[in-house]
Amino acid sequence: MTYEVSLRAHMEDHVEGEVKISLERVLELAWRGGNLEFVSRAVIILRLILSICLQIQSLISKMVHLRSLILLLSIPLWPFSGLCQFCDSGLGYCNSESGLPSKILIKGGTVVNADHQEVADVYVEDGVIVAVRPNIKVADGVRVFDAKGKFVMPGGIDPHTHLAMEFMGTETIDNFFSGQAAALAGGTTMHIDFVIPVNGSLSKGFEAYVEKAKLSCMDYGFHMAITKWDDTVPKEMEIMVKEKGINSFKFFLAYKGSLMISDELLLEGLKKCKSLGALAMVHAENGDAVFEGQKRMIELGITGPEGHALSRPPVLEGEATARAIRLAAFVNTPLYVVHVMSSDAMEEVARAQKSGQKVIGEPVVSGLILDDSVLWDPDFITAAKFVMSPPIRAIGHGKALQAALSTGVLKLVGTDHCTFNSTQKSLGIDDFRKIPNGVNGLEERMHLVWDTMVESGQISATDYVRITSTECAKLFNIYPRKGAILAGSDADIIIFNPNSTFRISANSHHSRSDTNVYEGRSGKGKVEVTIAGGRIVWENEELKVVPGSGRYISMPPFNYLYHGIDKADANYLASLKAPVNRI
Repeated sequence: MTYEVSLRAHMEDHVEGEVKISLERVLELAWRGGNLEFVSRAVIILRLILSICLQIQSLISKMVHLRSLILLLSIPLWPFSGLCQFCDSGLGYCNSESGLPSKILIKGGTVVNADHQEVADVYVEDGVIVAVRPNIKVADGVRVFDAKGKFVMPGGIDPHTHLAMEFMGTETIDNFFSGQAAALAGGTTMHIDFVIPVNGSLSKGFEAYVEKAKLSCMDYGFHMAITKWDDTVPKEMEIMVKEKGINSFKFFLAYKGSLMISDELLLEGLKKCKSLGALAMVHAENGDAVFEGQKRMIELGITGPEGHALSRPPVLEGEATARAIRLAAFVNTPLYVVHVMSSDAMEEVARAQKSGQKVIGEPVVSGLILDDSVLWDPDFITAAKFVMSPPIRAIGHGKALQAALSTGVLKLVGTDHCTFNSTQKSLGIDDFRKIPNGVNGLEERMHLVWDTMVESGQISATDYVRITSTECAKLFNIYPRKGAILAGSDADIIIFNPNSTFRISANSHHSRSDTNVYEGRSGKGKVEVTIAGGRIVWENEELKVVPGSGRYISMPPFNYLYHGIDKADANYLASLKAPVNRI
C-alpha cells in the first residue's frame, strides 16, 4: 500500500460536491502513516502550494495541485501505533516561524553551569548566546522571558540514541524527526546517534544515516559502529574522523551472529582509535555466554520476557566490561563503556579509574530507576516493553549506579533510546530472543534525572548540568560550543522550574511508540521552555518544530582523555629495559 493509494482514496471520497479536503488533512494522513520523510518533503511543497492557492478562488484548482503533489510523493507506507500531538493541529510541525532564530532575553533566572551558578540575564541573538550578566538592557523587538525563581541551564545532550535503526528484523519506531521532537519537549537539544555500517561498510552506513537525518529538527552528531574488520575498515575509520566529523567508534561484544566482534577485532579497533585520537566505546556483555544462556532458557521452557534477563545475568556484563577495560589498558587508549546496567560492571569501571586508567562509565535512565520485576508481569506486552540489553537489573543495582553517579565514578547519563511499539515487541511473543531490544527515554531523561538525583539530595544543580550536558560536550570535543551558558556558546537553553511537577504517559508523550516504560511516573522539576539554536521550540506545552531544521555537528578527535597518553607510552617503553644486547 502507498500514500498515493491512500490519499487518492481519501480525495475521491470528498471531491464530489463541495471539496472538503485541506492541506492540513493531507499532512495528517502522512503523519498518521508514520512516514516523516513524506512530511518533510510535503511541508516545503505544501507551503508553496498554499501561497498559490490562497490567491486562487477555485477549490478545484487546489485539488489539481494536490493531485500533482501526490503523484510526485508516492512513498511506501510504514504502519505504526500512536500519534504525536505536537501542536493543536496534531501534525508533525507547527509553523514556519519555528525555523528562525529569535532575539531572546531571559531575565532574572539562576544560570547554572557545571562549575558554578549565578543570578544573571542571558541575551541571545542569531542562535548564539551574546551575553550573560545581570541587568542586560535591550531594544524593542526582543522576546523576553521572566525566569525569576527558575533555573536557566544548557540544553541536555544525550550521548546514546538509536533513531531509525534497523534491528532484529524491524526498525525503531522513532526516526530523526519524532525522536528529536520528543527530545526537545523534554529539554534535550542535541543527541549523538550510532551509525550502523551497511554490510560492514562505514561509508555506506554514513551515507544512509545522512539520508535518515534529513528529517532532523535539532542538532545531532554521530558515533560509528564497527561490525567487521578487513583492509578497508581502518581506512574508512580515518575518513570518518578526518572528513566526516566522527570521533568515536563502538564495538559490540554481544549480539552473536550479527553485531558481535571478536577480541582480535577489538584489539585492532582499539589500536586504530588510539592512532586517530578517537574514543573507543564498547557494549559490554559476553556474547558467547549470552548465546549459551539463551539456549538454556529455551530448553527449560522459559520463552517469555523474563527469559531475556535470566539468559544474560550481571556476571556476563561484568566479565565483558573487565575484559574490554584490560584490553584498552594493554593498548593504552581511553575507553567508554556504554549503558552500564549492573553493579558488577560499575565496579570494574571504578577499579580501573582507581588504578589511573582512563575509563568512562555511562549509565542510562532505565538502569538508574527501574528494576527487573516488570519482566515477570503476566501481560506479555507490559513485560516485553522493558526488554533491552543489557537487561534492566534486580533491585539494588539501580541504587548502586545512582551512588556511583553521585560520586563521579559514572560520568554522564544517556538513554539508549531505541523504541519499538507493542506490535513490534510482539514479534517475540513465543520466543524472547525475537523481542526487539530497546526502551524509550529521550523525552523523559532530564526530568527523571532531576527528580531521582537532585530532589533526593544526591547531587547539586551544577552536578546535574555536568551529567546531562557538559561532560558529554567535553568528551566529544564540542565544549564550550555546547554544554554551557556562556557568551559565544550555541543558544541551546532550557528554562527549568524546580517547583513544577511532571507526569509521564504514553497518551501525552511525543514518541511514536504506543507504550512508555515510565508510564505513570511523576515527580518534581519541569522543563518549561526549550530553546534550540536560538529557536523557541517548546513553550506552554507546545512544540514548534520543522523537519529539516536540524544541524549535523562535526566532532573533532583527541578529547581531554588523550592528554598524557604520549607520556604514558614513553614511560612504558622506558620501563621495558629491552631489548637486551646479548652475545
